[in-house]
Amino acid sequence: MKSTLRKFTLFYISLALCLVPVAADAATDKKHRHVSTQSKASSKYKAVKYKSSALRVKTRLPARKAIAAVDSYDGTTPLKLASAKALVLNQQTGEVLFAKNTNLPTPIASVTKLMTAMVMLDAHLPMDELLNISDEDVDYLKHTTSRLSVGTTLTRGELLQLALMASENRAASALGRNYPGGSYAFVKAMNQKAKLLGMNTSRFVDSTGLDSNNVSTAEDLAKMVDAAYHYPEIRQVTTLASQEVTLYGRRSPLSFVNTNALVRGGKWDIGLSKTGFINEAGRCLVMQAHISGQPVIIVLLDSAGKLTRIGDANRIRKWVETNEAGSLGTFVSG
Repeated sequence: MKSTLRKFTLFYISLALCLVPVAADAATDKKHRHVSTQSKASSKYKAVKYKSSALRVKTRLPARKAIAAVDSYDGTTPLKLASAKALVLNQQTGEVLFAKNTNLPTPIASVTKLMTAMVMLDAHLPMDELLNISDEDVDYLKHTTSRLSVGTTLTRGELLQLALMASENRAASALGRNYPGGSYAFVKAMNQKAKLLGMNTSRFVDSTGLDSNNVSTAEDLAKMVDAAYHYPEIRQVTTLASQEVTLYGRRSPLSFVNTNALVRGGKWDIGLSKTGFINEAGRCLVMQAHISGQPVIIVLLDSAGKLTRIGDANRIRKWVETNEAGSLGTFVSG
């Protein structure tokens, strides 16, 4: 009996000694986890990187605030625009409502494509003719990308749509290349059209606008916008918010969107629109729109930053809506 009791006592002591380090390790691990939790809570860097989506959103707030604050102008004071060159005029009467550096030649980037469209439409070429995107249409000057790969086949009408609405450079290049006489004859026709419209300080060297030698002035571009407005095809295509196009050889269509955020927003009554951008030209925007019942042509050139031309356009709209039509021409210089 004593022997059994002794064995039981020794077993109990041994078991107790074994459990002590296990309990200590468990306590240490619990303490470690508690410290780690506190560390994560106090470290904004770990929270942003690994867990807290709220903090990630917070890092984007400055950009959102900038978008919201881009247009605080209420229209009650003289109009000031950030674009380096600008012109606002009544399309019906020709009255200049606002002018800023309107006779200074400047690169116009993809605004060029309005002239491309007019010259192509003047030729009365079959719009359902299938044309191919070739290596000649690839941009080796600015190295811009395109969703139209070499070998893509589209109709002339579809290429016109993508060139104007989505500002697809390869589409515009293919339109000029497939003109009777080729690209050289097309550019020649562009300059002849410019002279016919009285655009005496304008020069065109390609159908895309990628070359900075495509130059014009705000005054000349107002004439071009007015002329382009008389082409129903251009009005229709440039005011589409988006369009799906099925590329030959693909099962599902690709969605292309308008490069003008004001068209996509749907809050303007826009009759014609074209944007443009290369580094030499800055951000450009030309439009025909109805504001307070009057047809207005807006030309905004050499804007710095993605939001400037949109902010300027919204300020113009508020200015026209707030003031009587007869008093708008009082401040014609910015």
